[in-house]
Amino acid sequence: MATSGTSATQSSAASSILTALGGSNQVDWNSLASNLSVAQFAGQTDRLAARSDSLDKRITDAGNIKSALLSLASSLGDRVRAGDLSPQPALSNAGLAALKLNGAATPKGTYSLEVTQLAKAQTLASPALASAEAPVGAGTLTIRYGSVAGSAFAADGSHAPVNLTIPQGATLADVATAISNANAGLSAYVANTSDGPRLVIKGQQGAANGFIIEATSDPLDPASPGLSQLAWQPATGPAAQLLTGAQNAAYKLDGLPMTSPSNTVTGLVAGLDATFAATNAGAPATLSFTDNTGAISSAMQDLTGALNELAGMIKTATDPLTGDLASDPGARALKRALSQLSGAVIMPNAPAGAPRTLADLGLAIQRDGTFALDGAKLTKTLAADPTGVAAMFTNGLHGVYGTIDGLSRTMAATGSATSLAASIARYARQKTQASEDLAKLADKQEAFRQQLVTRFATTQTAVSASTSTLTFLKNQIDAWNGKNA
Repeated sequence: MATSGTSATQSSAASSILTALGGSNQVDWNSLASNLSVAQFAGQTDRLAARSDSLDKRITDAGNIKSALLSLASSLGDRVRAGDLSPQPALSNAGLAALKLNGAATPKGTYSLEVTQLAKAQTLASPALASAEAPVGAGTLTIRYGSVAGSAFAADGSHAPVNLTIPQGATLADVATAISNANAGLSAYVANTSDGPRLVIKGQQGAANGFIIEATSDPLDPASPGLSQLAWQPATGPAAQLLTGAQNAAYKLDGLPMTSPSNTVTGLVAGLDATFAATNAGAPATLSFTDNTGAISSAMQDLTGALNELAGMIKTATDPLTGDLASDPGARALKRALSQLSGAVIMPNAPAGAPRTLADLGLAIQRDGTFALDGAKLTKTLAADPTGVAAMFTNGLHGVYGTIDGLSRTMAATGSATSLAASIARYARQKTQASEDLAKLADKQEAFRQQLVTRFATTQTAVSASTSTLTFLKNQIDAWNGKNA
């Protein structure tokens, strides 16, 4: 292909040279120098330009295939994260709880759920003080954790108490900040009630997260008696200060009583978390899981179509006669990986008898390299093991998404000699080198042109002198002929 371009360039240069030399008595020496320099370097210029164009096509093809693979992986990941490929949970009482699949297992079956009590956190309020800006007194506040039941307090030995040093001059807001910043599972703020400012302290959900407050005043602080106002114990403190008591959530799953320290229950059933929002004592709700077979069938059809588009791009790019990536290691590695995709084990940890390959889901590769979906086989596998099939459409290292995403990451790894990213980087370096070589060649061509201009300047002077002599002789001869007439 470069030979044809070179011949055309050289022919054009030759035509320009003839034009500069012929057709008049005056020679265009500057044009002649330019055309000769172009003809001198035409072959090398055309070869480098052709190489640059070829590298551009390789970069474009490899980039398009790499982008198509990434798009497929991203789309599949979005579909998996949307959750419709796993059995979706549903409650007959939608306001009872928020449900979320956790990926630990594929839930199935039908359950009865009755929430009899929501988990609560203890909320405690101090007596109203005269002023929010007045010092509360220096000393130490000690917060102990445990269960509060009526006037009794049972300390939790596994939960270390918190000691807060309150300096002289500290206000109620300073105490609230000290409690919130102690990272002890408590938050506090000052409530400006109609009776005056009050310190409000909130704990965490769960019966074991109740707390009492002990105060030790600094005897050297004139305002020290004030700190004792913040102390509270169920046996001696006013009951009105305990706004909310700490308690566990209580619920029944299929009639079996259970408790949870918070309203969020991990593993309510295998693969499902729940956050309770209301109670339904005496009116159990039904927890079930929708059929996901239609969504999986649709996803497999979409996957087959996307794989065929990708395979078509690779087939065109690697065609031995016309493909720009016919010998590219990255494109060939991807083509080989796709040819083995349907039979590859993508669920190595699946139990015996469970689906483990895309072929188990009906995906097959044809002799021409295209993919086809055996709907009957997919339907049979879904009917035999819906849980096993659903497990193949989750996030993680294994499964349908993990396999395609892993292939995309492999093709995007610049450190691998057989990746598309490495091919693109290699072609880009070669393109840069070709551009640099073209620039150097242009410099050489210009230097050669200037040499010719210098040489032709001397020739032009000599020719002009010869022309002047010839003109003088012609005029002299004409004069002689005129006298003899």
